[in-house]
Amino acid sequence: MENPAAAEVVFVDDEPDVCRVVQKTLARAGVQVRCFMCAGEALAHVAAHRCDLLITDVRMPERDGLDLLREVKAGKPWIPVLMVTGYGEVPLAVRALRAGAADFVEKPLDRDRFLQAVEHLLAHRARPAGLQGESLTKTERTILHLVLEGRSNREIAAALNRSLRTIEAHRCHGMQKLGASNIVELLQRAAGLGLLPTGPARCAGESKDLRKENSNEPT
Repeated sequence: MENPAAAEVVFVDDEPDVCRVVQKTLARAGVQVRCFMCAGEALAHVAAHRCDLLITDVRMPERDGLDLLREVKAGKPWIPVLMVTGYGEVPLAVRALRAGAADFVEKPLDRDRFLQAVEHLLAHRARPAGLQGESLTKTERTILHLVLEGRSNREIAAALNRSLRTIEAHRCHGMQKLGASNIVELLQRAAGLGLLPTGPARCAGESKDLRKENSNEPT
């Protein structure tokens, strides 16, 4: 692999034997990997540390791989996610792809296919600029979604019942996290990360929830 040592990979599977095999396989290929046996621990790690590729099994107790995928994509949409599914779980694989998974491989893992998928995703991963890949907040995601729908800052402020200054600050901060300095770059980044809105963002009735979740943010 090309410069794999520069990449940070997270692997999640509730089977210890699978974690050991994958860790050895990737280590032999020169890839740094952190293994976790539950989605919660992996999510906490990804939220606080750099992650260039997340690999997760779908079937796990408590919180499954699809939940982990959605939560990671909500905060750090630039992280590619490789899903591991059991043989014949095509409907699950389709759901994973629709939720933002970059690719999937079937169990039992074929070494060559697995390494090929990892190499491809690492080679084509999006590198966050701006604030070192810091997670987007729910408010920032909502505002950027509305920006991509063509709403002005004043329209967004009125829809979310927030001050214009607050909307401008969240918009600027969110764009910095995505490495976009203008609307054209924002569109390009959003398209590359699969973030272009497919339906209208919620406005009515959402401002209360946003204020509650982001009560520590400036108003």
